[in-house]
This record gives sequence, C-alpha cells and structure tokens, in this order.
Amino acid sequence: MWRFGLRGRMAASYVLVTATAVLLVEAVIVGLVLIPQANASDLASVLQEQAASDTKVLSLEAARLAAADPGLSAGELLAQATAESGGRTIVGGARPPEPGYAMLEMLVGSDGEIVASSAPGIYPPGGTLDVPLPHRERGGASRTRAGPATWHFSPVIMRSADGFATLGHVYVQAPDDAAPAGLRPEALLSLIVPGVLVLALVVPVGLVFGLLSTRRLTSRVRRLAGVTTAVAAGDFRPRVAVSGADEVSTLEHSFNVMTDRLGAAVEAARLTARTEARQAERGRIARELHDSISQDLFSLSLLAAGMSRAAPEELRGQAEAMERAAARAMREMRALLLELRPVALEDAGLLPALEELCHAYETRLGIKVEAVLAEVALVPLAEHAVLRLVQEALGNAVKHANPATIEVRLSARDDVITVAVSDDGAGFDPEDVSARHGMGLALMRERVTELAGRLDVRSGAAGTTVTATFSTSAVALIPPTLIPPAPIPPAPIPPAPVVRPR
Repeated sequence: MWRFGLRGRMAASYVLVTATAVLLVEAVIVGLVLIPQANASDLASVLQEQAASDTKVLSLEAARLAAADPGLSAGELLAQATAESGGRTIVGGARPPEPGYAMLEMLVGSDGEIVASSAPGIYPPGGTLDVPLPHRERGGASRTRAGPATWHFSPVIMRSADGFATLGHVYVQAPDDAAPAGLRPEALLSLIVPGVLVLALVVPVGLVFGLLSTRRLTSRVRRLAGVTTAVAAGDFRPRVAVSGADEVSTLEHSFNVMTDRLGAAVEAARLTARTEARQAERGRIARELHDSISQDLFSLSLLAAGMSRAAPEELRGQAEAMERAAARAMREMRALLLELRPVALEDAGLLPALEELCHAYETRLGIKVEAVLAEVALVPLAEHAVLRLVQEALGNAVKHANPATIEVRLSARDDVITVAVSDDGAGFDPEDVSARHGMGLALMRERVTELAGRLDVRSGAAGTTVTATFSTSAVALIPPTLIPPAPIPPAPIPPAPVVRPR
C-alpha cells in the first residue's frame, strides 16, 4: 500500500491536470468557433449584410471608373467594377463565400441580365435570374433553379449629374436549409475527435511523467520513514541524508536536528539516573559512617582523654597520642562526610553554593575559610565542575595539610575564568604525588581537562595553592551530552556526634 499509495496518487493528479487542460482547450475552441457562428444563424440577416457590403464596394469602384471615363455605359461600369474589386467581393470570384453557408452571389444589370456570377455553372454571365428584380421587397424566399432558397437584392447606386442612378443589383442567395457549418454534426465531430485523440495521447504521457517525476520524492520519503522507525525503536544514531533545497530537504534537516536533541535528552536522562543513584549511595554511605564510625571515634576520643588524666606518668604520653589520633581521625571523618554531602547548585546558583560549602567547612571543622567570589556567567557544565573542584580541594586540604586558614577565590578576566584554593597547612611534593594512594588531584585534573582548561598545583612549606583556569568560549563548544544533570536536593548535614551510654 505504501509503495504505490503516495506515488500513485501524485501520478493520478498529473493525469487529472493534463486531462483537465485538454478539456479546457477544447471548451475554448468550441466557444470561439461555435458561439459566434450560432449568433449569426439568422440567414436573412447574413444575406442582407453580405449584399450591402459588396454593393458598397462595387458602387465606389463604379463611381471611380465613371469619373475617369464618363463615356462608359452602365453595363461596362458594372463589368469593370467587378473586375477591379478583385477579392473584396464574392461576385469577383476571388473571395471565399461566407463561412458556414452555401452562399451564391450574382451582379445583375438593370435589365435583369447577369453581369458576373460566383456560380457560373448555375447562373452563367449573360443569363437571367429566375427571381424578378425587386420593386419594393428586396428580400424573400422562393424556389430557384438551385432549389428552395432565401435571397436578397441590394442596388448598386452611383451619383450622376441628374442625381442618383441605379446601375444594377447585387443578388445573394442561400439554401433555406442552410445552417452554420460549425453547428452541423460533422463540424462538431471534427472539433471533438481531435480533442479525444489528444486526450488519449496525453493521458499515458501524464501517467509516465507523474511516475517518473515522483520517484525520487517518494524514495526520499521512504528513507525518512525508515530512519523514523529506527528512532522510534530507540536507536538515535541513523541520520537522513539532506539533498536538494526544497520542503522535503527542510524536513530532513529538521528531523536530524530533532534526533540530535532527542538523543541528547535521552543521554541526559540516563546521566541523571546514574547521578541520582550515585548521590543516593553517597548519602547512604555518609549516614552509615556517621551512625557507626563517627560515634565510635568520638567515644574513643573521650576514653583517650579520660585515660590521659587517670593514667600513670609513664602511660600518659601514649594516652595523649591516642587522644590526638582519635581527634585527627574525627576531623578527617567530618571532612569526608562534608565531601560526600551533595550541594544544591541548580536552585541556589554557583556563588551561594560555594558560600554554603565554605561555611559548612568553617562551622563543622573549625577552620577559617575565606571566600572571595566574583560574579561570573558560566554554563551548567562549568558551574558543576567548579563546585566539585572547590569541594575536592577543601577536602584534600583538611585531610592532608591540617591548615588553619583556607582561601577560595573565583575571578573572571575577559574570557578566562580562574578558580584558586589556597591553604597555609603542611605542603607536599607535587612531583611525588603519584606515589600516593589518593585520587584527589587526579580527579581535579580530569574535571579541568573536560573543560579544556589547565590545573596548576604549587606546594611548599608555606602551604598549597591549587589553581584552575579555563576559557568560557572553549566550554561553550563542549557537546551538550557532557553537561551534568541537575543534582538532587542536598542531604541534611550530620549533627555532631553524641556519646552513647555504655
């Protein structure tokens, strides 16, 4: 059905248009030929008009000849006028009869003798008419030697010194049963048959032309339908080849754009599902750590504090070392819980999210965190990377450097965005970081590389500075499928550990 549906209907439309054009041309021909002849179907009026027209011509020619040679007789004037008129009159023998009528015309002298005839076989010159010259009635109908006929006389008049003189008459007759040739069955048939033949020829031509001209269009539509089926089945890789510059090519281009966006939306939905799963897992781990290990570490720190006060002098140093180790472990555990805690970025924006993060580290861990943040315009991909970069840098500083102050800076200059996290804690050798088991710097470097930027780490005795720079124009060129989805709402910050009674 599909194979012949659209193509067959379009080919049928070509045939219909072709047939309609032929029929319209045929109707125009009938209108131009038959209607004027039907309007002239009054035989008497036609004969009168024809006789008057030829009489006028002959009268003018006779007047001109008489002026040139006054000695010519009436018969000589008529004969010469007929010869001089040439093809301007039927009686001259050169002009064809009126179309649609079997018309005869004679020039008759005032004595009734035929001077000239359009039908010499029936009315020879020198003979006489079988219709009397008119006295009052110039037209009528009677039986003639040519059969029943309608006839009309028109006088040939010339001005003379004595007034007007009648040189003769123009006699015109036609059979009583004469009808316009265009209205006769044979005439109608002669008009209809060619139209039918043309129609019989052009219909197959229109059919072939319609099938050939729609072949490429229907094949393009079939390709588009095939790709649409693949996309509907979940495969967003196929694309339609855009060809030409017509409406179908616009549809092909729009379909490709729609498929790209739909694929990106599906991929974003998958990323959202995976991210929500990871965030849920991070929250679960944070709760488990708080409910188990954090409580035990706090209990251990209290026991170590009690032991350091009650232990003998020789054991007091070991008890104090245990207390310090427990406090350090609790500090790192709190930093880990903060690192696992998701931060709401979409609802609050980048700057409020960074301020909340810095405030959480300051209040929960007792470290002074200074935030110098400038308002910048970033795409969601860059905002997400900056937030995670600062979160990772803060966590590394707390766990490894034991700083008293941390400074977080976010600035923009022209097209370059700079993020810097500095601490005054214990430094390390950046060249020897590969020997460590931590993944903090590697993760930060991966995030910055995704933004087509650069990560710079400087560390020494005065502290560590982690600086990331990237270009906003380069970030704008990153495919949208890499843009992370909106994070889930943040989990509540775990409260401070409470000693459970033993």
